[in-house]
Amino acid sequence: MTTSENNEPNERQWFVMRDLKRPNAKLPAYQQLIEDGFEVFTPMRWQIATVGGRRTRQRVPYIADLLFVFASRNDLDPVVDVTPTLQYRFAHGLPYRQPLTVRTDDMKRFIAAVSTSDSPIYYRAEEITPDMYGRTIDILGGPLNGMRCRLLKMRGTRRRRIIVEIPGYLAAAVEVNPDFIQLVTD
Repeated sequence: MTTSENNEPNERQWFVMRDLKRPNAKLPAYQQLIEDGFEVFTPMRWQIATVGGRRTRQRVPYIADLLFVFASRNDLDPVVDVTPTLQYRFAHGLPYRQPLTVRTDDMKRFIAAVSTSDSPIYYRAEEITPDMYGRTIDILGGPLNGMRCRLLKMRGTRRRRIIVEIPGYLAAAVEVNPDFIQLVTD
C-alpha cells in the first residue's frame, strides 16, 4: 500500500477505492466503473444465495466496499464527484487528501495469480502471520511462469498453495501445480 508519491494527475495508477452502496445494490460501483470504461479489480468469492426462491451460486465481492481502479486522477475525479457512494481511500498521517495507491507491478502480479484459480482464499493483511509463510519458490511453467513467491504452510493438506500479496492490504492463497515448483536456495 502506497500513496500517490507523484502528484501527476494524468498518470494512470491503481487507486484503492471504497463503495458505500449496500452489498445487494443492483449496480455496485465496480460494475458502474466497468461500464464507464475503467479497468477495475475487486476480489471475488463464491456465495450461495436465494434468488426467486431458488438457491444459486454467484460471485460476490470478498470485501463489499473494496475495489481497485486503474485510471488517472483527472479521469477518476469527475466520476467520484458525481457518485456520492464512491470514495478514494485515504490513510491517516499522510498528506491531506492524498489517496492510497498500489504499485502497478504488485497489482498485476496479484491479479495474474488470482485469475488462475477459480476459488482463491483471501486474507486481510492483519490475518497473515509469519507462521503461515513457507519456503520461497520459483514457479517454472504454467500460467504463473517466472513468479517468485512463498508457499503457504497448511497442515493436513496435500495441495500446494502460494501466497500473493498486495502489500499491507490483502493477500490470496492460490493453488499451484507441484510440478511447476522449484525451491529457491539462498
